[in-house]
Amino acid sequence: MTAAEKVEQRVTGRPDSYVPARVLARLVGLSESPQRQPRWQNLTMHYGQGALVGVLRSVMAQAGLRGPLASGMFTVLRLTSDQILENATGVGAPPQTWPHRELAIDVLHKSI
Repeated sequence: MTAAEKVEQRVTGRPDSYVPARVLARLVGLSESPQRQPRWQNLTMHYGQGALVGVLRSVMAQAGLRGPLASGMFTVLRLTSDQILENATGVGAPPQTWPHRELAIDVLHKSI
């Protein structure tokens, strides 16, 4: 997912998102920078959340949920976990308020 995101950013010129860092800062009570969050916070939240929901994907596979349909279900789960954390901490906005292009890019990345 991260590799695909970096390729997409080079093609579209979209800057890095520091939403994961801001979510982590709010979850654990770290101070937030008004401009940019430290990269380590971004990577910690990005990979940590991916690893945690990856456990759920493993449980799905062990229960026999494999293939394209299961991957589609997991995409929804991955998007939902992001939105719960982002909106509960006040960092994000509901996806229905996003520009369609940004929503499509996010769904594409999570489906990968």
